[in-house]
Amino acid sequence: MESAENNKAPGATVSPPLPFSPTSSSNSGLPRSPPALVVLSPCAACKILRRRCADKCVLAPYFPPTEPLKFTIAHRVFGASNIIKLLQDLPESQRADAVSSMVYEANARIRDPVYGCAGAICHLQKQVSELQAQLAKAQADVINMQCQQDNLVAILCMDFQQQQQQQPQYQQQQPFEFNGSFFLEDGNLVMEPLWT
Repeated sequence: MESAENNKAPGATVSPPLPFSPTSSSNSGLPRSPPALVVLSPCAACKILRRRCADKCVLAPYFPPTEPLKFTIAHRVFGASNIIKLLQDLPESQRADAVSSMVYEANARIRDPVYGCAGAICHLQKQVSELQAQLAKAQADVINMQCQQDNLVAILCMDFQQQQQQQPQYQQQQPFEFNGSFFLEDGNLVMEPLWT
């Protein structure tokens, strides 16, 4: 057992040996081989930094071995010592958010070395203000069309009342039946039947 521990990779953790089941072996008469040790790989940060990953590695929970690019990007911009100092200064509840923020800022800084994520923020704020201006213009157009419609209805009603007053007395006493629609033609109210 001691020789297996000496041959493991630096920084790697060793899990306890798996229990051996005699029923799982098809050749029960053969001598048993020693149980295999499962070697877990170090975190991505320790692997990239080529150092031993300690049991209480600050970086291990946030830079798993399956995501080496995440640490590479953050390390390129901030440096490993700054990342470790920042994480040690924060309470554990805020560390995951800090790591994702650092990775986002590092990505933005690599894409835009001058402005970083401030450039992306300015671009998004510009888009928001342009969209707000478009929305305000569309709302103004809607209000303008509603006013025009209200004015047209008022004009139609006034013209209809004037025509009713100008008609002879005997036509006003007859009941009014209408199955059509109104429209203006040369300033006069014209009724158009629904069926032609």
